Amino acid sequence: MNQQPKIIVLDDDPTGSQTVHSCLLLMQWDVETLRLGLRDETPIVFILTNTRALTPEKAADITKEVCHNLKIAIEAESIQDFLIVSRSDSTLRGHYPIETDVIAQALGGFDAHFLIPAFFEGGRQTLDSIHYLNIDGKLTPVNETEFAKDSVFGYQYGYLPDYVEEKTKGSIKAGEVERFLLADIRQGSLERLMQLEGNKCAVVDGERQEDLDKFAEDLLSAAASGKRFLFRSAASILTSLAQLGKQPIAAEEMAKYKPTDKPGVVLVGSHVKKTTQQLQDLLTQSDIVGIEVDVKQLRDNPDKKDELLNNILEKVKTVHENNQTPVVYTSREELTFETVQKRLDFGVSVSSLLMEVVQGLPSDISFLISKGGITSNDVLSTGLKLQAVRLLGQILAGCSMVRTEKDHPLFPNLPVVLFPGNVGNVQGLSTVYSRLKK
Repeated sequence: MNQQPKIIVLDDDPTGSQTVHSCLLLMQWDVETLRLGLRDETPIVFILTNTRALTPEKAADITKEVCHNLKIAIEAESIQDFLIVSRSDSTLRGHYPIETDVIAQALGGFDAHFLIPAFFEGGRQTLDSIHYLNIDGKLTPVNETEFAKDSVFGYQYGYLPDYVEEKTKGSIKAGEVERFLLADIRQGSLERLMQLEGNKCAVVDGERQEDLDKFAEDLLSAAASGKRFLFRSAASILTSLAQLGKQPIAAEEMAKYKPTDKPGVVLVGSHVKKTTQQLQDLLTQSDIVGIEVDVKQLRDNPDKKDELLNNILEKVKTVHENNQTPVVYTSREELTFETVQKRLDFGVSVSSLLMEVVQGLPSDISFLISKGGITSNDVLSTGLKLQAVRLLGQILAGCSMVRTEKDHPLFPNLPVVLFPGNVGNVQGLSTVYSRLKK
């Protein structure tokens, strides 16, 4: 096999690493942090730009800033071989072609950019250049799903060459797009890859992981012969490019990462229906004690925030000392506000209260489960003030477990589960808890 290039992933939301393990996730992108990521021995590194949550202008600015610093970091670390991936959604929502255009401009000279949206763990496949979602066992073209009607990232076409023409507003015509079909991929594409030049747009089929494994092998051979490629992809091609094999410790055994034998803590911020069902299921366990954060108090008496915080931390400490697991969750009722701005501001103050709860947790907890995408992002960057974090693997499909550094000032070597709001079945939270409780 060829010398492994460094795979640098600009991830537009915190979940793109959900098919890999052992690598670093960077929460910041100053030159020093990027150099830390590039030096790491694992062949893949993620930079969490979170651009899918931003306006097109802001997404372009952040991507530009990351690329500017990346260029400096790559030179400083004398890295010759690298691949750049703009990781995005497997349902085609995101800032395309804005992000790939900015990357191509900043890090220039690409021979081709590939659209590879297949994500097998999530039932997303691409056949004959049409991207499908497996919905209840039926392959549905992605343009016929709710995702195509997204208010920010909507589109009309599931046939990828037409999608490219639509999104690039005709600057790349459907007929100019190179198509790598299953038959091509399975018999080998190296010769064709070597002929691509001028940042040619290519779309890639994928029915199962082995297809992308085969394609990745040809891509890496072409790259080793000097071709420069850029990717706009979902998570599955990353598995094939990084070639990491199975995660070191199986999902069921991940309690082995616990630094102490004391109980852990569960923090629930997400309000989606699935989260509420999972929370209710978890609260029926005998050694779990629920601690509700009455956010209405915070709305009606904002000046009593410290009192509320101390009250929560007191309860957590008592439960923890009784050798039980505290589950801190925000009250479930929908509150009303006079204006959208007040609602958004209130969301910020609830998050800031939860992050102060995180910082005040007992120092000998053995794990932290964070439920909700935004909550998890805040836990990493604000609650734990992390610059970078090591991904251990998945404790449940689509549910990453990371670990703080051994010199973390509050919680050294703490395993943290990043549990997106809409992932898992009704028992999902209880399953993760019982795996860690062992």
